[in-house]
Amino acid sequence: MLRVTHFELPADNPEKLVAFYEGVFGWTIKKWDGPMDYWLITTGPKDEPGINGGIARRGEGDCGAINSIDVPSVDDYVAKIEGVGGSVVAPKKAIPGVGYLAYCKDPDGNVLCIMEEDTSVE
Repeated sequence: MLRVTHFELPADNPEKLVAFYEGVFGWTIKKWDGPMDYWLITTGPKDEPGINGGIARRGEGDCGAINSIDVPSVDDYVAKIEGVGGSVVAPKKAIPGVGYLAYCKDPDGNVLCIMEEDTSVE
């Protein structure tokens, strides 16, 4: 079964949001050493239920928190999403060291991210 594996929070001021979530929930948040401003959120130990997430700088048209769903193929799942009334918001793109992702909308307008893990992506 395909599962939600990550959540993403948009922020106008990521540093302020980092302080908020660290202070309220005790989460560990570290700036990612990647090609974009992104902060990785660890919500707890791997052996406990839950998922981790990230904070990204808010972009034009951001719609709030987004859940990421792990899929075996972004291309195949974009086709499935479009085939049942969903749409693509941001097409497939490569994230170095992570894999591929695309942002989509379900038929009711909710945004979701589908992610295909491939750590060899440069």
